[in-house]
Amino acid sequence: MSTHTRPVEILRFNTCGSVDDGKSTLIGRLLYDSKNLMEDQLEALQRSADLTGGGQVNLANITDGLRAEREQGITIDVAYRYFATPRRRFIVADTPGHVQYTRNMVTGASTANLSVVLVDARQGVTEQTRRHACIAALLGIPHIVFAVNKMDLVEWSERRFLAIRAEIEAFLPKLDAFRDVKFIPISALHGDNVVDPSPRTPWYEGPTLLRHLETVHIASDWNLTALRFPVQWVNRPHRPTDSALHDFRGFSGQLAGGIVRTGQWVLVLPSGWKTTVREIWTPEGIEAEAFCPQSVTLVLEHDLDISRGDMIVSPDQLPGMSQEIQGRVCWMHPKPLIAGRKFLLKHTTQTVQAVVTSLESRLDIATFEAEPGPSELGLNDIGEVRLRTSRPLIYDGYGFNRMTGSFILIEPGTNATVAAGMLRSPSEPARLEYTDFAI
Repeated sequence: MSTHTRPVEILRFNTCGSVDDGKSTLIGRLLYDSKNLMEDQLEALQRSADLTGGGQVNLANITDGLRAEREQGITIDVAYRYFATPRRRFIVADTPGHVQYTRNMVTGASTANLSVVLVDARQGVTEQTRRHACIAALLGIPHIVFAVNKMDLVEWSERRFLAIRAEIEAFLPKLDAFRDVKFIPISALHGDNVVDPSPRTPWYEGPTLLRHLETVHIASDWNLTALRFPVQWVNRPHRPTDSALHDFRGFSGQLAGGIVRTGQWVLVLPSGWKTTVREIWTPEGIEAEAFCPQSVTLVLEHDLDISRGDMIVSPDQLPGMSQEIQGRVCWMHPKPLIAGRKFLLKHTTQTVQAVVTSLESRLDIATFEAEPGPSELGLNDIGEVRLRTSRPLIYDGYGFNRMTGSFILIEPGTNATVAAGMLRSPSEPARLEYTDFAI
């Protein structure tokens, strides 16, 4: 009888929303009520109660680790926490609500499967609610939960909950991005509908937040249709004590898409050489296949000149390959973006020089309409840009593959990350520069 058990799925999610909507308190409540806090963490909460909780345990202190955060009662940095239930493991990013920290929200949400947007039941939908929903859509997050918090302060009013839901549902079609949307009335402070169902909302028949996080379908979130393997490192061990590895030559990296199998034909870009996969090395040893997002080392049948930044792909599903690219960016720097500025562009495993050739449009957060031809993009603006790179990028549209369709812009000299970008789909597949194949 096989003793192999199915690995527990990992759900990555982030919390976001306006200032003081209760994001940190919600995560604290999730950890506290699901019994995921260690004894020393509970003791630390008790010690901090007199300083920041008015003599009561302040669950927000679990994630708000910076002293400035605790003193002001806000989130500044992105705080990551890990917890688990028998059904699933979780990695949660608590992201800031202030407009000036929108770039931190982009960072925390960039790898998320699901986004929890908190809405204060008293304040309703704000500009930050719309901004964070828009960013979640741009980042390709397939699942979103609007948690209407502080329901205890509006006397658990079903009418108020439905009014907020209707206002959000009115603008969601303009984003046209989410695979599923859930609305949950909660009180993070008191724990209603967070881990356990609340008797105060008999009119709500949906799942609690934790129940939804445990059961939302994420197995199909990764792109498993087209092989994408950006080469990160040429693996040559050269161990004097291990003669078996003297001639070993593998290519290491993380599978950004698809499934790879031994014996499979693959294409190397940008060279255009075609070969087969001889071995697939994983941390558990040699395997017959691997899939996104595993980190592996591939040994190919032929000794080809491959280096960091090259990409191994499916011959029948080619990505784009061009020096002229277009995409949306979230601008993260106080100094405005104008056409003509030069940057370093980091895409998958390579970094190239790039220049912004034009600013096509800027997104109006209030209407979700594109304003054509802006003169600049300011801090936290979202806009469409065109760029030219010093050498061709091998890429997909962000909607097709989040890993090969994303990039960041880095300011030379300061090395500051100034923008996160999502690429438009290429106009045509890669045109190979070489037609000779290794056979």
